Amino acid sequence: MKMIKVEDAIGTMLSHDVTQIIPGKFKGRAFKKGHIIRAEDIEKLLSIGKDNVYVWEPKEGELHENDAAKRISDLVVGEGVDTAEEIKEGKIDFFAARDGLLKIDKENLFKLNSLGEIIVSTLHNNTPIKKGEKIGATRVIPLIIDENKIIEAEEVIKNSIISVKEITPKKVVVITTGNELYYGRIKDAFLPIIEKKLNEYGSSVLNKIILPDDKDRINLEIKKAIEEGADMIICTGGMSVDPDDVTPNAIKECGAKLVVYGSPVLPGAMFLLAYHEDMPILGVPSCAMYSKRTVLDLVLPRLLADEKLTLNDIVAYGHGGLCLDCNICNFPHCSFGK
Repeated sequence: MKMIKVEDAIGTMLSHDVTQIIPGKFKGRAFKKGHIIRAEDIEKLLSIGKDNVYVWEPKEGELHENDAAKRISDLVVGEGVDTAEEIKEGKIDFFAARDGLLKIDKENLFKLNSLGEIIVSTLHNNTPIKKGEKIGATRVIPLIIDENKIIEAEEVIKNSIISVKEITPKKVVVITTGNELYYGRIKDAFLPIIEKKLNEYGSSVLNKIILPDDKDRINLEIKKAIEEGADMIICTGGMSVDPDDVTPNAIKECGAKLVVYGSPVLPGAMFLLAYHEDMPILGVPSCAMYSKRTVLDLVLPRLLADEKLTLNDIVAYGHGGLCLDCNICNFPHCSFGK
């Protein structure tokens, strides 16, 4: 790469994108890499502070920022991710190729960004994503980078870092408990909320049962739902530690393996998760009726993406597990659960 005065650059080829900034109005590319400079370009180049331009003179063992970014992109992108067709100012953007759950290999992302001169930026791991949504980007810092740096990255990173996991529709049985509901004293507020959240991910309620606070009857209906082929069971109501709240014990005694009862998430502390083989059984606390977002919003997309959550997965939500109940909810693009 050779630097020459703008006035002497007519007929030469730009080796990099030239950015123009108009404060408060515009920031973007004024001239594209590969542009052949014309006489009429000189005035504009000078007006944006370019007294000199750089002409690309390839040398063995060196890579232009665009070529390096393409190799990094090929290294980090996995299933369910599209890359921008055009490289702008040495940067490649990544987009979701489908609706799903964003998965980031945080350990390898840290390793890659620790190498120096290479950056990859992403949204948070486990963020529910819509097709076409921007989820990350990469670029190298210098205009020209030693190819050995890229080779080092390719040797360190053996698996993709960014992917979008597919969420598949599920048949869900909802079991709502409470004497006040069973005897018609109040209207069930749980079901419309659960249905709405399931519908966001293409799933639906297969069956809905309202039961009194009767451990044996709850246990029986859970077993029945299992036998009839439900993909997931969500139990609502009766999840606190009051003596007449029997839902947790009913779940524990149905033959399922308990993962956790109690989560470091607010709202959602009294959340329960168990598995009957690979089928999740959830105990959802009453906060789901009146809070916009709760622990259910954090675990549901992961379960619908067929992740089998562990105690460690739930415990990890303590960092970021406080919902601020903002007047305008921007979930999932907020701090909750991150």
